[in-house]
Amino acid sequence: MTQMRIKLALLCAAACALFAQPGGDPPFLHGAGWTALLDGHSLAGWRSYGKLGNQWMPCKTITWDAQAPNRLACAGGPGDRILNGPRNRTDNIYTERTFGDVELYLEFLLARGSNSGVYLHGLYEVQIFDSFEAPGPLKTSDNGAIYHRWIDAKPVGGSAPRANASRAPGQWQSFHIFFRAPRFDASGRKVENARFLRVLHNGVVVQEDVEVDGPTRAHMDRAEAPENPLMLQGDHGPVAFRNIYIRPLR
Repeated sequence: MTQMRIKLALLCAAACALFAQPGGDPPFLHGAGWTALLDGHSLAGWRSYGKLGNQWMPCKTITWDAQAPNRLACAGGPGDRILNGPRNRTDNIYTERTFGDVELYLEFLLARGSNSGVYLHGLYEVQIFDSFEAPGPLKTSDNGAIYHRWIDAKPVGGSAPRANASRAPGQWQSFHIFFRAPRFDASGRKVENARFLRVLHNGVVVQEDVEVDGPTRAHMDRAEAPENPLMLQGDHGPVAFRNIYIRPLR
């Protein structure tokens, strides 16, 4: 009986490790209410934001080559992941739908030295950056940070990640974000700031109960509100996304 219990425990540990890896079974398979934001072959439901033009590409496969580490490429025709264009630099994109309090899960892939971001409400950024093996204290510009605001041409606030959970360039990574929207009274006056209740980066808690008192740098030109869209940054460097799922916060 003891040997059987040990075998079962080892099998469970292996399965849990698989589920924790991007590309395994993501959280949306283990709960109700999740909505997919990518339809598997197009960018239906998304709009472009910027001045570069929209060149986002649905791809079957995203390739990264260690011999050309600063690039990502699309292969195999349309598929269930998206790449920020053949030149790896294009407009940001945002959802036509708007959201309030949400739980968001997504996976992303970076080239070496790349930079992107996930903007809850189009306003409050969780930073995406190639921080693999970054030396020294982590900053508000590192992977998994709540990015700083930009006031009087200076960075203000923000929250550096608690830990560096970054994987190497060319490897898929994940964010699991629990977000509470700002609150407003009957007159429309903001009475509570937006708040990141928790951010997990590759399964590691990197943010917890972080208040954001206003939009972070490079946000959409849109007022704070009870509901706003989700935006993905595409104009800072090579980045791909897949498995983007969202549901109301519970």
